[in-house]
Amino acid sequence: MGSGRRPYRFFPYLMVLPAMAVMVAVVFYPLLYNFSLATRNMSLYHFQSSQFVGLKNFIAIFSDHTFYGVFLKTVIWTVANLVFHVLFGVTLGLLLDRPLPGRAVLRALLILPWAVPQYISALTWRGMFDYEYGAINLILKNALHLMPIPWLSNATWAFIAPVITNVWLGFPFMMIVTLGGLQSIPAELYEAADLDGASPWTKLTRITLPGLWPVLAPSILLGTVWTFNNLNVIWLVTDGGRPADQTHILTTYIYKAAFAYYRYSYAAAFSVIVFLILLGFTIAFMRSLKGQEARA
Repeated sequence: MGSGRRPYRFFPYLMVLPAMAVMVAVVFYPLLYNFSLATRNMSLYHFQSSQFVGLKNFIAIFSDHTFYGVFLKTVIWTVANLVFHVLFGVTLGLLLDRPLPGRAVLRALLILPWAVPQYISALTWRGMFDYEYGAINLILKNALHLMPIPWLSNATWAFIAPVITNVWLGFPFMMIVTLGGLQSIPAELYEAADLDGASPWTKLTRITLPGLWPVLAPSILLGTVWTFNNLNVIWLVTDGGRPADQTHILTTYIYKAAFAYYRYSYAAAFSVIVFLILLGFTIAFMRSLKGQEARA
């Protein structure tokens, strides 16, 4: 019997083989090729005659003060988006968990920003930010009698504009996560809190938020990685980093280096740095979660 079952021992491996082949083709090989490209001098000039240059590209990146400015903007971009995603998402999730009139309609409307393709929303918001004809400035000027804002021509406002756009796009995800997490909190905890005379604030801080943390924590990690790597919104809203390349984050800077200046190896080295930054953040975040679980 044992010898007759031996051929089936490899059956599970055959089942995962197609998935592994796809992973090798679309993940592992491009990643290894990118690491290899980062150590060469491939550009439009050296496209067919690139040579191994070791860490030269990495030294050039860290020697350029532009990297630190773009990195700081990337951190600000990520933190600002994530704070508002969590704040709006959790707040709306808590409100929609209550018995409100038309709650199903409200849920459907609030999910729309997440359902619409990102590039369509980004281009729509760019039109709304237009100085003369955009809907936002028209409201400011005609309805509120305020001065129009140079959303896309001033460096500060041009950075705020994609933040507003991405907050609008991203809060529904946190809202859905919150609504799902609220269903896992036992109702008995709230009943016991009511018997003890606990205030709404006490129930929020002692029951609701700790109960939501197990689902919010991985969502915050995913949101950080997604936002840090978000190319579409800031590229489309600012039209490629305008004005004068002052609104770049790391991913848009890499994209422009590769496809506007054709510095392929330089861009590859930049992307390796981004990968290592996110890998280090993910490891540190996961370790902090394990530490919290151990203390609990």
